[in-house]
Amino acid sequence: MLGRNKHQKPPMTARIERPLSPHIQTYRWTLTMALSIVHRATGIALYVGTLLLVWWLVAAASGPAAYAHVQAFSGSIIGRLIVFGYTWALMHHMLSGIRHFVWDLGYGFKANEREALTWGALVGGIALTVLIWIIAYANGGGR
Repeated sequence: MLGRNKHQKPPMTARIERPLSPHIQTYRWTLTMALSIVHRATGIALYVGTLLLVWWLVAAASGPAAYAHVQAFSGSIIGRLIVFGYTWALMHHMLSGIRHFVWDLGYGFKANEREALTWGALVGGIALTVLIWIIAYANGGGR
């Protein structure tokens, strides 16, 4: 304590070196990392898609003219792409949520299990989306 009062702080001339947390540039990209980001993006997309669903429900309750307007939009190429994307986002987010739930339970952390869950969410989301649309068209939903 030479020359310093016991209440004085030490000089701030020395910089304390702290370890940096690993970040996105440190790691090699994996499918698991990419689909975790896609899971969050589909969650955001579902909010927007749900607004379109609300528009459809309000139009259905408002009468034939409002409903026809929404149906015209939904039947257009852009509308069908949006609804198809919404269907995929819903299916992918559901399966990816199940993947995260399995991890929360403490399972699926071995490399092969992690890869299987990730591929299952990716392929399953696409397959369920296509299956839903095939069933919808087979039942006259595409007219």
